[in-house]
Amino acid sequence: MVSSVTLTTPKLVPSQRHFANALKIQIAAQLANVKLTQEQGDAFSVQVDNVTVLDPNVAVRYITGDLAFNVSRNYVIEKEGQFGLLITKKKFDVVLKDIDQLVVQHKVFANTAQLSSVDAIYYGALHDALSNIDAAKYPALAAWAHLAGQSPAVQAAVDAISQQIQSKAPKKKHQVTEKKATQTTKITALYPATQKVNADVTFKPQPKDVKVTPVEGERNILITSALPYVNNIPHLGNIIGSTLSADAYARYCRIRGYNTLYICGTDEYGTATETKALEEGVSCQALCDKYNAIHAKVYEWFGLSFDYFGRTTTEQQTKITQDIFHKVNDNGYIVQDTMTQLFCEQCQRFLADRYVEGVCPHCLYDDARGDQCDACGKLLNATELLKPRCKLDGNAPITKDSRHLFLDLGKLQGQIEQFVEKSTVEGKWSSNGVNITRSWLKEGLRERCITRDLKWGTPVPLEGFENKVFYVWFDACIGYPSITANYTAEWEKWWKNPEQVKLYQFMGKDNVPFHSVIFPGTELATKENWTMVNHISTTEYLNYEGGKFSKSRNIGVFGTNAEETGIGASVWRYYLLSGRPESNDSMFTWNEFITKNNTELLNNLGNFVNRAIKFVLAKYDGVLPSPAPAAGDLEAKLAKDVNELLAQYVDQMEHVKLRAGLATAMAISARGNQYLQESNLSNQLFNDQRAQCDAVVTTAINLIYLLSSLIYPFMPATSESISLQINAPLRIIPDTFTIGILPGHKLNGADYLFTRIDEKMEDIWKAKYGGVKK
Repeated sequence: MVSSVTLTTPKLVPSQRHFANALKIQIAAQLANVKLTQEQGDAFSVQVDNVTVLDPNVAVRYITGDLAFNVSRNYVIEKEGQFGLLITKKKFDVVLKDIDQLVVQHKVFANTAQLSSVDAIYYGALHDALSNIDAAKYPALAAWAHLAGQSPAVQAAVDAISQQIQSKAPKKKHQVTEKKATQTTKITALYPATQKVNADVTFKPQPKDVKVTPVEGERNILITSALPYVNNIPHLGNIIGSTLSADAYARYCRIRGYNTLYICGTDEYGTATETKALEEGVSCQALCDKYNAIHAKVYEWFGLSFDYFGRTTTEQQTKITQDIFHKVNDNGYIVQDTMTQLFCEQCQRFLADRYVEGVCPHCLYDDARGDQCDACGKLLNATELLKPRCKLDGNAPITKDSRHLFLDLGKLQGQIEQFVEKSTVEGKWSSNGVNITRSWLKEGLRERCITRDLKWGTPVPLEGFENKVFYVWFDACIGYPSITANYTAEWEKWWKNPEQVKLYQFMGKDNVPFHSVIFPGTELATKENWTMVNHISTTEYLNYEGGKFSKSRNIGVFGTNAEETGIGASVWRYYLLSGRPESNDSMFTWNEFITKNNTELLNNLGNFVNRAIKFVLAKYDGVLPSPAPAAGDLEAKLAKDVNELLAQYVDQMEHVKLRAGLATAMAISARGNQYLQESNLSNQLFNDQRAQCDAVVTTAINLIYLLSSLIYPFMPATSESISLQINAPLRIIPDTFTIGILPGHKLNGADYLFTRIDEKMEDIWKAKYGGVKK
């Protein structure tokens, strides 16, 4: 590992080769976190741990430790030497096309926040050319330049070298990156010694090594999000549809002081897994292991706060599912019958629902699945399809009889209706959840098959059915208690404790019947005292730029893509939650994404927080005035308005109106901006009306403190940044606005919460995520 670097350069002037080479070294040193000393001399040289290196590209590789042999990397770095003279002569069009092709063809340029020697070398070489990049002509290069420009190492290097420029020519601004001021001292911790905070208002999170269990006398909230299928990468619609929405509510419950458990995991059994495993040529278990890890990583990047993220391919899943089945069967709610199924003579197998496609008998959609039509939403049996075809080989299957087990939902209809009427009123379900459930009940419930002729699933523990497994939608919802059982041996305190626990479940509208009818029916059929769903929160569909997400056609942003853009998770969370499709389908557009960042986040919340904190740092040395200043008319009016909005926020969040709750939090921020304007927070106010200025800064910092907790469910990383800047632990969400940060408290420093996104990025991102790659 390199310990020190000394860079010697002639006078640095933009557009000259020495400038580009010096920038390369600066970036490399920042990436490696190595101390760099810069000196002026007659010739360019780099001393790395007392070894003098004259070639800047070699020095970059040495500093970053990127020395292992790699054909693509060596070729790309060698090509940069050929481009250098042309770039210096500003013959950009000659080289940008070639470099764009290099980015596409050689996977050594960064597509995540982790940069390498190649990125340092090319960013330094191209810095003067970046303002000439046409995103439409060079989409791959433009996207890479934007991502690299987001790197703190690159930003720090550019700032450092720009301060040394001896030419008076103005520095060109990078047109495809965002404006960001230098943060000289990164705030990384709270400093209790300089805090003066009311301890009664601080949020005390549960220690991570302590299992969350229900507490008698407290409000115990159990939260689940629909278990995502393990056979794909979740897209933005999947994420807002269940996991992100559930996370926002879980975070609200915790910071409101409720005892909360949030459970999720991958749904791994069934036909969908078998089909995907066949496509990829791997075993079902290998496929599940692969995608479970992908899902977990995506959700971690988005900041989802599961207490436990598990999976359904476990011993607990088998044990609990089979136990439930035995009780349901013993109570007389399981019937046996022969079912006519589709059988592929070519494959020599019964075709489970997902192995069959054909024409929907209801809406005539020609690509309906054997279990459900995506066009009209009707649930189907595979034999109902018109013109059925085997998904594996395209042949027309024949019909053949097979004996199966059925859950007698018709026999349970009265109990299910009684449960639904009570729960929908007391739990205030979302309207689409209520409508979909009542539609099912109105049609009349009937026996529903719960077994399949598959190998990958929970085995059926009944004589004569040893070669069958449970249908995934019989045992998928049982994944919630089984995943909880893998988290804690005391899982029944959550799942068989309706007197003390309230269950909130989040899902897309296509999953409603399984959570509102089939799973509750199964619970009722056991005749045990299950914790049944109190509130169902559903979403409609999120579409993408006028169409649907499609991984096969490279359309839309999937979980792994969001990080590639270089935009932080807080912005993604804000955009998705502020447009959460609660009553109608919504549409993701890059234009709206950029606009919301630049106006709502940057100009509203970011401006209010930064303006107030910087003023206190500049005029009060970061210390809130003491003694406590008297509040005036402006403060009284602000408190009245904020308390009205705060009451709305709490009511909205209690009723899981997440989109409205976020809008109200932003309205409180806007009211804070208005307050600073009305108060005329300025040098003049500080000099001429100190007492009034003291009241303004004290009130503003405390309003920021309140905001940090109100936005915590939606943008936890932003909330944490505010907490570090004001040097105060997160506060619980109160019923009224009070002073929690006291006189004499010292702030930590200021940092920007958000950065501007250049509007030109819309075309770049559309080109990258909007269609099939050329």
